[in-house]
Amino acid sequence: MLPKLVVEFIGTFFLVFTVGQTVKGPDASGALAALAIGSSLMVMVYAGGHFSGGHYNPAVTLGVLLRGKCTVAEAVPYMVSQVVAAIVAAGCVLFIKGTASPGAPATAAGTEYNLLAKALVEFLFTFALVYVVLNTATAKGTSGNSFYGLAIGLTVMVGAFAVGPVSGGAFNPAVGVGVTVMGLASVTNLIVYLVADFAGGAAAAILFKTFDMGGDRSAA
Repeated sequence: MLPKLVVEFIGTFFLVFTVGQTVKGPDASGALAALAIGSSLMVMVYAGGHFSGGHYNPAVTLGVLLRGKCTVAEAVPYMVSQVVAAIVAAGCVLFIKGTASPGAPATAAGTEYNLLAKALVEFLFTFALVYVVLNTATAKGTSGNSFYGLAIGLTVMVGAFAVGPVSGGAFNPAVGVGVTVMGLASVTNLIVYLVADFAGGAAAAILFKTFDMGGDRSAA
């Protein structure tokens, strides 16, 4: 049960986190926020649907319960995991948005964020990217699928919308090196890209192996 709850937590977290990052504040994505939010849900369903059912929504869990596809003993922990994930995601958004210095012209939006905020968003979306890669391109539960390229690409798109204004949205040490050489990022940002992106990828791999997410466990 715990691995499924972890998957539900991750999916709900990134859904709510994307909502907050694209809707709240002066660097919000405007009309494109809906595209980013919908895409975040889609890629998390691709990544976790084979494992937990990909609910990411207490109302969906209730529907699955009433449909008879899960028990009360399963539904209640699912709902708790989803709500806790939403609270944690909201806290992360409030922390990141709270580190903005509106007077600094370091980004297109005229807002600069501190290094910890940059490292956090790079870690989170590199984690998300590798998590989606492992679950759609290497898991038995999704073997033979034809959507993994779409899911992986859209994860990067969601990250660019959600946190691009914060860190530049590299989610890839090689991209970090490239944009630094081109003069699009500072050496300080390169250090963030290298440390946070490698850490995010490693964390996703450790989680994937620890909870044996390569199989298909969904009964929903």
